[in-house]
Amino acid sequence: MHVVVLMTQIKTPHTRWPASSRRTCLTTLGHALALGAVAPLAGCMLPPKAPVAAGPATLPVFPPAPDEPRFHFERSIRSSADILPGSQASELRRFVTGEQVVGEPLAKPYAVAVWRGRIYVSDTVARHVRVFDVGAGQHHRIGEEDGEGQLVKPIGLDVDAAGRLYVADIGTRTIQVYGPDRRFLRRIGGAGWFSRLTSVTVDAAGERVYAVDIGGVGSELHRVRVFDARSGAHLQDIGRRGSGEGEFNLPRDIAIGRDGRLYVVDGGNFRVVVFDAQGRYLRHFGSVGKQYGQFARPKEIATDRDGNVYVVDTAFGNFQIFDPDGALLLFVGERSERDAPARYMLPSGIAVDEDGRVVLVDQWFRKIDVYRPAALAAGAGLLAGPARPR
Repeated sequence: MHVVVLMTQIKTPHTRWPASSRRTCLTTLGHALALGAVAPLAGCMLPPKAPVAAGPATLPVFPPAPDEPRFHFERSIRSSADILPGSQASELRRFVTGEQVVGEPLAKPYAVAVWRGRIYVSDTVARHVRVFDVGAGQHHRIGEEDGEGQLVKPIGLDVDAAGRLYVADIGTRTIQVYGPDRRFLRRIGGAGWFSRLTSVTVDAAGERVYAVDIGGVGSELHRVRVFDARSGAHLQDIGRRGSGEGEFNLPRDIAIGRDGRLYVVDGGNFRVVVFDAQGRYLRHFGSVGKQYGQFARPKEIATDRDGNVYVVDTAFGNFQIFDPDGALLLFVGERSERDAPARYMLPSGIAVDEDGRVVLVDQWFRKIDVYRPAALAAGAGLLAGPARPR
């Protein structure tokens, strides 16, 4: 007997999902496990399957029918040609026909940030940040010119409400800051400040910068370093190496949620650690495992305007969505060795834009996938752009 349990709930904006409903799927799974009725998970979670329709291929929705959809897979961006007006082949047509487009492709994308219709992607091989200005149908690069502002190995990214871009450069061990016009402004940190800089997050006001120092197996410096975004002055450190409350083992990324809460991906402890705005420990959620709400290789994290938390898991090939307190709501995507909509081999960066669209990077397939929330009409919002799929 095989029992497959699918998470089919997610909190909609401005509504609360009752606690009894949140527990339903996990309780069912627990009972099935106790009875020995669940098939082996084969090293990965069982993700929701995209609906299969007769006739032409359709783009997946999550959760699939007959449940109410919460997210629609919208498009993939693989090169500059995908956002230039008049030169885009829609994801559906390309998937069916194998049609290719000409443009500057991504080499090895890692992190992603979004701001007012622009998608910023760090490329660790090309050594710059690529800007896909979907709203304007334009493409740019940041950090490739010699001199101040040149990037060596950009990895983590974030952007504040004024459009200033913050880039964690693991090569120079600095955080480089650029204006919305792509001009270099200043740098924060340096070789004496970080062991292994991996990520950067800035608050919306552009006042505080949170830099994640992943440390390493032989290092005790597993922490988040906090700086004044304007002066570069060091303000405080959050966390230390360990597995106790408020401690980290190989932290990966940080996001700022509702009420200024700080959510840190604690990779080596397979959890997300939550702090208040002052850096005081509140709680953690998640554990190592293959079941819903657990982690195998958590990587990057994002939050939306309702405070929900999105965590990428590279081993599962998906992202999981939690409410602000850590209750699992939904997961999206599927691990696959075959490139297709909503299928991933090495997902890494994730961001949520002002309209609730989710933008996800896959390093292996060298693509950026975009998901539209069901509450947002097709063709609406900042990332619809002049070159939206036809």
